[in-house]
Amino acid sequence: MTYDVARVRASFPSLASGLARFDGPGGSLVPVEVAQAVAAAMTAGMCQRGTLTEPERLTEATTVGARAAMGGFVGADPGGVVFGRSMTALAFDLARVLGATWGPGDEVVVTRLDHDADVRPWVLAAEAAGATVRWLGFDPDTTELDDVATVLSPRTRFVAVTGASNLFGTRPAVRAIADAAHEVGALVHVDAVHLAAHAPVSLTDLGADLLTCSPYKFFGPHLGVLAAAPALLETLHPGKLLPSSDAVPERFELGTLPYEQLAGVTAAVAFIDDVGGMTAIEAYESALLDRLLTGLAGLDRVRVHGSPARRTPTVLLHVAGLAGDDVRVALAERDVLAPAGSFYAIEASRHAGLGDAGGVRVGLSPYSTEDEVDRLLEALAACARS
Repeated sequence: MTYDVARVRASFPSLASGLARFDGPGGSLVPVEVAQAVAAAMTAGMCQRGTLTEPERLTEATTVGARAAMGGFVGADPGGVVFGRSMTALAFDLARVLGATWGPGDEVVVTRLDHDADVRPWVLAAEAAGATVRWLGFDPDTTELDDVATVLSPRTRFVAVTGASNLFGTRPAVRAIADAAHEVGALVHVDAVHLAAHAPVSLTDLGADLLTCSPYKFFGPHLGVLAAAPALLETLHPGKLLPSSDAVPERFELGTLPYEQLAGVTAAVAFIDDVGGMTAIEAYESALLDRLLTGLAGLDRVRVHGSPARRTPTVLLHVAGLAGDDVRVALAERDVLAPAGSFYAIEASRHAGLGDAGGVRVGLSPYSTEDEVDRLLEALAACARS
């Protein structure tokens, strides 16, 4: 199936504004199919899951359908798919549960490359338990992670690593990291929030025990997803209300689920399948990224941070002599949207020598076009000349 970007763009009414959108890493635009699914669910009369009445059966089918959709999307058993308010909220919930099993002498590994949502929950839980936090750094020039073996030991209980950096786009060798962690008996959590928006994701292929992502990064509603083997979740016991279900995965879902958002999740996955799937999206975005990087290399006074072997179509850059916010404003004046900052990857920004300010982040999306890339390059060239 040939990837048809014009067909894809037709599903996004907001693109009619004419803005060239490079802000996708902060959250994708929403196709009309997803919005319609959410609206239909909200007006369908759903209330609580059950099997007696039609509204109950519809609510049950919506919930089961969303688990199946996300299970297929991340290569996980639907019975191990947990929905939550956000990836950050799920990570904190999980950290509280896992942290209760840690103690003095245990070690927890986090990386300097990660979004803080895959750093702070584990750091705080380790500190509360008296466990030791081991930090895995990265090369500031390439943005490639250091050798994980340097921070692993028989005392390692948990390793958290990003599937792809939301700041630089770097895609670490997650499977190799997971294999090394498993050799010392550690659990592995993969933050796939940024990766899942740009490439096929498989819990098994990554070697992850636990994986989180956010459907609003890939055309869906604002909520978070945790995926794991049901057998692993059975061993974890979060705090819950007395009458609420202790079944997996429900024991991890506090309160009533947002059923209309679950309908949107299913619609988002169906939309991705309909336009060719994540493999086709990855190939399309990769070609656009080549065009972007080639163009950036030809611009005086524009510096791209990092040169990883594998990356998502995400680039952090600076224009010499200009603050990131100045560049952001100048681009916006030309109807090109590319935000500036460290985007919650505060450890990564500081470790790369960028402080808390970060840089200008350019993110390609499945609805981006060659013309928009050229508009961005022209706008950056004008900034550089100024």
